[in-house]
Amino acid sequence: MNDVFRKFANKTSEVVGSPWAFIIATAVIIIWAVSGPIFGFSDTWQLVINTSTTIITFLMVFLIQNTQNRDAKAIHLKLDELIRGVEGARDELVDLEDLSDDELRRLQQQFKQMREAQSGDMKEHVEKHLDALEDELEDREEEKSAA
Repeated sequence: MNDVFRKFANKTSEVVGSPWAFIIATAVIIIWAVSGPIFGFSDTWQLVINTSTTIITFLMVFLIQNTQNRDAKAIHLKLDELIRGVEGARDELVDLEDLSDDELRRLQQQFKQMREAQSGDMKEHVEKHLDALEDELEDREEEKSAA
């Protein structure tokens, strides 16, 4: 059952996400709007489009959620494999999706502090190189004026 639904959901999301599906949906709306005067803009005429779009939207929510869940799970597994395979990577970052919101916030704060520290180191590095370049330019200017 799961395999059949997975295949159905994937194929449906491919079809519904295509440009042709959008064109067909737009055409249906245009046909419905143009048919308004023919049906006298009746309550039944309005009910047809309202009911149709509600049912389609309701069903699509489940299909989209299924494909998003599968995609997210696949991405997490790929990232976990990369973390395990990269020397020096922290293994505790595997399965982050199972952490509580507070644990994720603390980890996010750690990364923010690491970025800020690296940013400070980078500024020092750039300033040091800029100072060296300025010194070199001054030396060249002095050599030119001495010559």
